[in-house]
Amino acid sequence: MSGYARPLTPAGIASVEDAEIDFDDIPELDADFWREAEFAPPDRTEQVTMRIRRSVLDYFCAPGKGYQTRINRVLESYVQAQRRR
Repeated sequence: MSGYARPLTPAGIASVEDAEIDFDDIPELDADFWREAEFAPPDRTEQVTMRIRRSVLDYFCAPGKGYQTRINRVLESYVQAQRRR
């Protein structure tokens, strides 16, 4: 696909036929590639609405992007600790 003068739009990419795609610069995935692979279960998060104190939200938002992930990690560690009891 290097024959294009500029990057394709999503619609342009969707219109390219599979037979037109040049895979020559993509290495084959052999056994060496997969040797160190680990199973990563899908992230099964669910969107919810909950009330959190402003001070708690401010704390988790202060470092920047990713506050929901940080909150989720704290909650998950609490659940794991309770299960070990």
